[in-house]
Amino acid sequence: MTDRDTRPNILFVQTDQQRGDWHGGNPDVPVRTPNLDALRERGVQFTNAICPSPLCSPTRTCLASGREYERCGVPSNSVNWPRDTMNYHRILRDQAGYHVMACGKFHIGENQSGKPPEFNWGVDGRRLMEEWGFSDCLLNAGKNQATNLVRNSKEGTPQDPYMAYLDEQGLMDVHIEDYVRRNREGVWTATFPTALPDEAYFDAWITRNGLQLLDRSPTNAPWYLEVNFQNPHHPWDITERMHKLYRDPPVDFPQPTEPDGSASPEAHSEVRKNYAAMLEHLDECLGRLIARVEERGELDNTLIVFGSDHGEMLGDYGQWQKQSPLQASIGVPLAVAGPGVAKRNLCDDPVTILDLHATFLEVAGAKLSNDVDSRSMARYLADQADPPRDVVFSGLGAWRLVFDGRYKLILGYDPDKRRGGEEWEPWGVDPSESRKIQRDRPPILYDVQTSESVNVADRHPEIVKRLSESLKDL
Repeated sequence: MTDRDTRPNILFVQTDQQRGDWHGGNPDVPVRTPNLDALRERGVQFTNAICPSPLCSPTRTCLASGREYERCGVPSNSVNWPRDTMNYHRILRDQAGYHVMACGKFHIGENQSGKPPEFNWGVDGRRLMEEWGFSDCLLNAGKNQATNLVRNSKEGTPQDPYMAYLDEQGLMDVHIEDYVRRNREGVWTATFPTALPDEAYFDAWITRNGLQLLDRSPTNAPWYLEVNFQNPHHPWDITERMHKLYRDPPVDFPQPTEPDGSASPEAHSEVRKNYAAMLEHLDECLGRLIARVEERGELDNTLIVFGSDHGEMLGDYGQWQKQSPLQASIGVPLAVAGPGVAKRNLCDDPVTILDLHATFLEVAGAKLSNDVDSRSMARYLADQADPPRDVVFSGLGAWRLVFDGRYKLILGYDPDKRRGGEEWEPWGVDPSESRKIQRDRPPILYDVQTSESVNVADRHPEIVKRLSESLKDL
């Protein structure tokens, strides 16, 4: 085992449904993220980072397993991860000797039924802790699933630790009714504030759990802490204080790119103010976690990574949420700082969060399996090597894409069948059907610097050929 003094702690903060272009380093979007900005100034933030699949369970499984979407074993949110697949949490704990901790939404597996699914960690948040590779944890159901599990249970009782906490505070029914109302009035445009107080808000509670895990971690071994936040996932529920952040005084955000008219400009503006408030609150939570690491005297020896599982369309091109191959859906924030990370501020090299798998293992001194697609970014982050990839990949259902930082080639995609919200093609497409759909549909090439509604494949056959060759490696 590598000597303790040479191995950094790792703090991985992962949000849910945060698009990559909404941060304080983008002058076109007036969202306030001072703690993320400070992290970037200490290290690097990637402006062309993407996820391996724009859907919760698949992309998180890709990261945990180190495999691209094609081979991760979880094509949709309705499929459980095969238990015999090794994940990097177990490797960090069992092979590298790290104290591995996690809190929040650890979403790998089926989450659509009313039955306790694989991601349900029980009301104590520790179910299957040993099996999944954690030394300590407090994990909970997803944002919508937490309420659904209560409503679908025979007893109407909490099925996860967050709802148990709200029940103790006398707030569970208030929270459930809030979600019922949002879905009834239109989940994509409901922007009224929640009645929950700030201290009971989901991500504030998750932050406290992360701090408690850190406080009770041993001091004689390196640690890994993964904090999985719930926001900025829909519904756009924010507290009264958060609701005022971009309304008093008012802040104007850019309107969606090529909206379809299903929501008014005023409605889009209100949604974007809520989304920005969620991001500012997440930034406050990030700041609290970093401050605690600094209080422990461990900031200089802690690799800090901030990312997200996928993006959010926010009405761009007439689409909402994720699942789309467009940039707002596959693009994610990714900022890294700490030991071994050169100061580069903003970087536009194409990168994938899939490569965090190999990166975490390398900096921990653990062995990387030969059966993974993830590539370590460690030497690249230290500015001692070129990027580990020239192109990066993403996929869902039938479509696959390859992206070089400007041009994006997509196979198996029909823009007319991708409307947003809940109107999507089926996720669960078997590999043979995927290949047939990809052959039957013409290739689409987007220049992401101009428009993702204009197919420029006919104008750039040489780029289509080059990127097509890359897709053959999947």
